[in-house]
Amino acid sequence: MKTKAAILVSGTILATGLSPAFAQSDDRNVTVVLSETVSVVEPCMAARQDVGRVMSENVNEMMIEFDYVNGGLKPRLATEWSQVDEDTWEFKLREGVTWHDGSPFTARDVQFSIERNKNADLSCETGGKYFGGMEFSFEMPDDTTIRITTTPPQPILPLLMSVMPVQSAATTPAAEFDRAPNGTGPYVFSDWQTGQSITLARNPDYWGDQPQVEKATYLFRSDSAVAAAMVQTGEADIVPSIALQDATNPETDFSYPNSETTSLRIDTRTEPTNDRRIREALNLAVDREAMVGTLFPADAQIATHLVVPTTIGYNPDIPAWPYDPDRARELVAEAKADGVNVDAPIRIIGRNGMYPNGTETMEAMMAMFQDVGLNVTLDMYDVSVWNNYFVSPFVADAGATLTQSQHDNATGDPVFTAHVKYASGGAHSMVRDETVDDLIARASAATGDERTALWQELFAKVGTEIIADVPMFHMVGFTRVSPRLDFKPTIAANSELQLQQIRFK
Repeated sequence: MKTKAAILVSGTILATGLSPAFAQSDDRNVTVVLSETVSVVEPCMAARQDVGRVMSENVNEMMIEFDYVNGGLKPRLATEWSQVDEDTWEFKLREGVTWHDGSPFTARDVQFSIERNKNADLSCETGGKYFGGMEFSFEMPDDTTIRITTTPPQPILPLLMSVMPVQSAATTPAAEFDRAPNGTGPYVFSDWQTGQSITLARNPDYWGDQPQVEKATYLFRSDSAVAAAMVQTGEADIVPSIALQDATNPETDFSYPNSETTSLRIDTRTEPTNDRRIREALNLAVDREAMVGTLFPADAQIATHLVVPTTIGYNPDIPAWPYDPDRARELVAEAKADGVNVDAPIRIIGRNGMYPNGTETMEAMMAMFQDVGLNVTLDMYDVSVWNNYFVSPFVADAGATLTQSQHDNATGDPVFTAHVKYASGGAHSMVRDETVDDLIARASAATGDERTALWQELFAKVGTEIIADVPMFHMVGFTRVSPRLDFKPTIAANSELQLQQIRFK
C-alpha cells in the first residue's frame, strides 16, 4: 500500500531543491535502479536478489510460477504436473517454446538445469539454497515430458521448480558462469556494461503475450537518496528498494510487507564464537527495539528465527531476545573465567547495499557488541567479496565472523531455509550437528501436521539451544515508481521484478 506520510524528509531532495520532473511520453522503455552492482548474470545465481531482479521470469523462466498475489502455483514452462509415486513427479512441458537462439525447449533442458544447479564446481546460489541434500534422477518419455525422481522424496517438488530458472542444455562452457544468457522469456539479454548497466530487449518471438515494456535498462546506485531522486527528476522509472527516510512522496512511494528476514550468521566453529555463552551474549547485546523506526521501518517486526510467521513450521513459542547488556557482560566474564579467549577478534562481514541503512545497522551492532566486552570490528564488502565469506567453501583462516544476512522465504515452506542455513552440508551453514541433520531430513520428507511440528522443533533447536544466528527483523520494503507506470510492488519485489507486469498509464 502507499505510504501514508513521510517518516523522514530526504536530505538530498531538500538540499538540491529538486522538484518533480516526471517524463510523460509515449516512450515504452524503462530504467530500473538497483542498489547493488550486478556482478554475475548466471541464471543459476538468481536466488541472489541482485541477479533475480534482472533475470528471473524476464530472460530465463521457471517451470512453474509462484503466484505472489493469490498464493499457489500456476503453469509457466510446465503446463501440468502430477505425482507418480512417493519419489517421482511427472511434468508436462509447454509445446512450441523456443530459446532466444531459435532452438526448441525440451525436457533435456530441464534435466541440464537441475544438474547445473547441483554442480559443485559452480556453487550455484539456487542449487545450494534449494536443492541441498537431494539427489535427482530423470526419465524423459518424449521431448515434452520429464519424470523427476528425488532422494529423499520431495512432496513439494513443484514448489521447488518455481525457484529454478531453466537454462538451455547448449549453455557453454558448462563449468563457468554464463555471461550471455540464452532464455525462453519475454526479454532477450541484450547488453552488459560490467559495473555500469545491463539492458534487456523485448523478445518478438515470445511464446506468451507481448509485454508493453520494449526495453529495460538497469543502473546501479548504492545511495538510496540518489536513486530515489532519479525517479523524482525523470531519469529513472523504478527503484525496487529505497530507505525508509527516502520514502517521502505518497504519489510515488509504496510500502509492502516482504518475506526478508535480516540476521547475522554466527561462526559456531571458531573461538570465541564457538562458545554458546558468547553467542547468547551477542543476542542479548542488541537493542532491537531502538532500531525500529530509526534504522528500520516502523512496521518491521522483531524476528526470532529466519522464517516469517506466515510460513508453515514457524514456531510461535520461541521468545524474542531481550535487550540485556548486563547479562551479556556476565556471560562474557563467565566464558573468560573458563579459559575462553574472549579478546580474540570477531569480524562482522557486511555487504554493501544489502538493504537500506545496512551499513549504519552494522556499525550500530558493532558498538553494542563492543559495549559488552567483545573485540568486534566491521568490514563492509561488495557482494562479490562478501559471497566468499557467506557461501561454502568459506574464506580460510578468516577468524571468528558474524556475517550480515538477509534471507528471503517468500514461497512459504522451511525447506527453502533449513538445509542451506543449518545442515552440515548447507551452502550457508556453519552448524555441524547430527540431530539437526536428522530433523531436516525427516521434516523435508514429511507432510501435514508432522511436517509443521518437525520444522518447529528444528527452529527451536538452532535458535535457542545452538544459537546459530543473531536474528534481527522481518522486513518491510519501500519502492519508488514513476507516475507514468501502472505498477505496484508485491512481496515478489525482493527476488524478482517481472517487466511483463508493468503497464503504462
